Amino acid sequence: MVECVVKNWEGQEASTASLDFKVADQDVASHIVHRALVRQMNNARQGTVSSKTRAEVRGGGRKPWRQKGTGRARAGSNRSPLWRGGGVIFGPKPRDFSVKMNRKERRLALRTAFQDRLDDLIVVEAFDDKFSRPKTKDLLEALTRWGVDASSKVLLIIAEKQELIYLSARNIENVKLITANNLNIYDLLAADQLVATAPAIEAIQEVYGD
Repeated sequence: MVECVVKNWEGQEASTASLDFKVADQDVASHIVHRALVRQMNNARQGTVSSKTRAEVRGGGRKPWRQKGTGRARAGSNRSPLWRGGGVIFGPKPRDFSVKMNRKERRLALRTAFQDRLDDLIVVEAFDDKFSRPKTKDLLEALTRWGVDASSKVLLIIAEKQELIYLSARNIENVKLITANNLNIYDLLAADQLVATAPAIEAIQEVYGD
């Protein structure tokens, strides 16, 4: 079990929150996290790229010139892959890049990655009541009070979507806002610092704390 200090809106220590995760063994931890990361990135690929073969390119039905007597190389179609405007040899076709991974393995990888980032985690009290209207400046000032480096990439995790917080955070280039139920490997590893509200930590513990 790990105890985390919870900061209030002013940046002062207010209470503590606990996390208790079952994580992967040290010798396989990096492997299972890597597998989960590759799976997520592959599953995000659309796989819609497509090219036409010589059979699919329009035209090319007539033989460009007679077989013999011209002095030129023989040609049967002006849509040959050797010709400009012809088909593509072994070109890309629509395909499914998705990779399967067991649900227990995915959850284990996520717990392991989250546990590994605890040194970069800042836990704060819920602050949705601090906004009467969207205010990016107030959120930036709060991040500074909490000890967030202004130049670092920040993953802000809240328990559930709050419209005012979303509107306040969306214009900050290096801050990504997600809810606890959208926690994923890629965002955890891509961020330099993590900021999570206490209710979000409780939700993560409830869902993933097997």
